[in-house]
Amino acid sequence: MNRRISRRSYLKIVAAASTLTIAPAGSARAYKANEKINIGIIGAGGRGAANSDAVAQENVVALCDVDRRFLEGRAKKFTGARTYTDFREMLDREKNLDAVVVSTPDHTHAVASIRAMRQGLHCYCEKPLTHNVAEARLMAKVAAEKKLATQMGTGGRASEEYARIAEIIRAGAIGDVKEAHFWTNRPIWPQGFDRPPGEDPVPDWLNWDAFIGPAPMRPYKARWPEGHPVYNLPPSQRRAEVYHPFVWRGWWDFGTGALGDIAPHMWSGIWWAFDLKAPKRVEVVDVSGPVTEMFPAWSIVKFIFPIPGTDKTIDVYWYDGGKHPPTELVNMQNVPEGGWIIVGTKAIIGTGNKSLGAFADVPRTLPRFKDMYRSWLDAIRAGDPDMPSCPFHFAGPMTEAYLLGNIALKLGQPIEWDAEAFRVTSPAEGNAYVSREYRKGWEL
Repeated sequence: MNRRISRRSYLKIVAAASTLTIAPAGSARAYKANEKINIGIIGAGGRGAANSDAVAQENVVALCDVDRRFLEGRAKKFTGARTYTDFREMLDREKNLDAVVVSTPDHTHAVASIRAMRQGLHCYCEKPLTHNVAEARLMAKVAAEKKLATQMGTGGRASEEYARIAEIIRAGAIGDVKEAHFWTNRPIWPQGFDRPPGEDPVPDWLNWDAFIGPAPMRPYKARWPEGHPVYNLPPSQRRAEVYHPFVWRGWWDFGTGALGDIAPHMWSGIWWAFDLKAPKRVEVVDVSGPVTEMFPAWSIVKFIFPIPGTDKTIDVYWYDGGKHPPTELVNMQNVPEGGWIIVGTKAIIGTGNKSLGAFADVPRTLPRFKDMYRSWLDAIRAGDPDMPSCPFHFAGPMTEAYLLGNIALKLGQPIEWDAEAFRVTSPAEGNAYVSREYRKGWEL
């Protein structure tokens, strides 16, 4: 079961996360013309394979993955790279790294990234940025202190679609925005079950201790037992594996559920449009069941955000597991598996409603970014932390916001959040989930 964080540990992490110090400019090293960036890959399978391919033009000098099958596959492409199954060993031994690409399960994003950034390494980290709210605050803090080029792995803010959403809203073209709705086909992995009984031998290709990382240790289990309800799930969710690979997303100790998987992509436009900060309240509108060790099979969550510079608020609704807004709001009989709607007093834009093309006369006022990899690599060379499309000072606060939804789901009740005090004001027990206890040797 999840271990609640002690008050002493909570206060220590919050204090570190809440104090922001900006390091002096000029801490980045200069790069010669055509000089390659020395990169270490932390997480080589799944998204790690795609991310390492995307930086292959640079000098990939080290590869790390807990699964030696993934590691050996990547080593065939990056033949000169040294290999590791524990990123701590990689970061201790590799003295010539300039940057890291972190593509591990969610629960080790912050542990790996913060360790690397404290060593002065630029950091690309897959979405969601972190596993919990306190980590998100700390990630942004360390990146700012070190003046590093950082990027969360989402292309949303680099897309023309999200730039236009922000410009249309800022121009007032759809009037005052009252609410927004986002829905997804996630989870496409099992959720809503208890931990299966028993234990299997750990295969020789898996470093189980490194997979567990900062989470509480648990026995390895390879597959769900025959006849388990997991095999009755729709084909998109039906997976025999219990924890690895990919299916870790559904477990509270390792993943962040559907919210953590997709909100980092879908929220970028509206976050940018209003320069949103933190929600003041998060409500569980409906849910399939409680969060025990796994996230529920489906949920509907409402976030109430103050709109900066005004006395107004916007309600942001989240739907997953096959749920979606009312059909009449989507304005379609056959609602697609994923989509978005933004409701203004003058017009509704998004899936089934007015398209962005209907607002061609709205001027382009926001910057356009290169793709998420190129903008990050260019930022490293230029020594400019503001160049990436989704740097940690943008991604960190947004991550704090959507991960508050998981705290509300865990508690099964509304929460009130005070971002300045960095605490759940009601119910107080919500603060047990703002951070976590870290297993010895895996602390932040």
